[in-house]
Amino acid sequence: MSSEQLVRIEHLHRDYGQIHAVNDVSYEIARGDVLGFLGPNGAGKSTTMQMITGNLAPSGGEIRVCGIDLLDQPKRAKSEIGYLPEQPPVYPDLTVDEYLAYCARLHRVSKGQRDRAIDRAKQRCGLGDVGRRLIGNLSKGYRQRVGIAQAILHNPAVVILDEPTVGLDPRERIRFRNLMSDLSTQDRIILLSTHIVGDISSTCETIALMDLGRVIFHGAPSDLVDSARGKVWSITTGYEDLDSWKVRFPVISTVPSEGGYELRIVAEDPDTAEAVPAEPNLEDAYIHYMQKAASGRLSGAFE
Repeated sequence: MSSEQLVRIEHLHRDYGQIHAVNDVSYEIARGDVLGFLGPNGAGKSTTMQMITGNLAPSGGEIRVCGIDLLDQPKRAKSEIGYLPEQPPVYPDLTVDEYLAYCARLHRVSKGQRDRAIDRAKQRCGLGDVGRRLIGNLSKGYRQRVGIAQAILHNPAVVILDEPTVGLDPRERIRFRNLMSDLSTQDRIILLSTHIVGDISSTCETIALMDLGRVIFHGAPSDLVDSARGKVWSITTGYEDLDSWKVRFPVISTVPSEGGYELRIVAEDPDTAEAVPAEPNLEDAYIHYMQKAASGRLSGAFE
C-alpha cells in the first residue's frame, strides 16, 4: 500500500441474511482527499463507514488504514481514526470540558498534551465559550460540534463523519462547511456520508455514489456533472398542465413563473419542442445517475 493511500478497502461485503447491505466495494483514498459518500437512505453508506471504523465486522473483504490491516490489528488501526457516528456519542450530564477530557483519555492523548489538544479542538469547532455548560443544555448544532471535537482531539490521519449535518439549520451548515475547509490538509483524509447534495458540492473533492450497497460512481463532482450534460431540460408550462408533465418526466424542481411554472426535468430525450436544454448542476447529475443505476438494475448493467 502506498504511503499516500491512507484508506484502502478491497471487495468489502456486509450481509444480513440474504440482504447485501454492502456488495463488493473497493477503492483507495489518498492523503489530502475529502471523500463524500452520497446516496439515498439505505444505500450502504453508514454500513461502509461502520466497517471502516471497526465498529461493524465485514462479512468479507479487506480494510487497511494507514497501511494497517484493521482486522488483524484493530487497536492500532483505530488509533489513526476519528469518528463521528450519525448520533453523536455525547453525554448530556457532562460539561463540554469534562466530556472532551474523558475522550482525550480514551484516545490516549498524553497528560502533558491533553489540555492543549482540548483547547485546539474547542477552538476549531467554535466551542470556546461553552466549555463549562452541560452538553444536555446545548442546541443540536452545538452538540454536533462537540461530537466533531471529540473526533479530532487526537489529530487523527483519518476523520470519518456520518451524516454530520442532519437536522442542522442553514447557519450551522455553513459553519460545518467552513470547519471542513479548516480540517482539510495534505496530512489527513476526511470521509463524510450524506444524502444532501449541497454538503458534497461545497466540501468534497471526490464522490463515491452508492446505491443498493454498491459504488456506482467514483470520481470528481465535476465528472458527475459532465455525465448529465444533454440530459437536463427546462420547460415552461401553465398551471393546468403541471400534473401532466409530472407524469411524463421526473421533475427536479418546480419554480412559479408568470402564468405558470418553470420545470426542470431529467430525460435522455424529452421528445417535445417545449423542452430547452439546461446547464446541469450536481443535484441534476445525482438524479440522472440514480435513474441510470435503476435502469441498469433492470437490465443487469450494474449486476
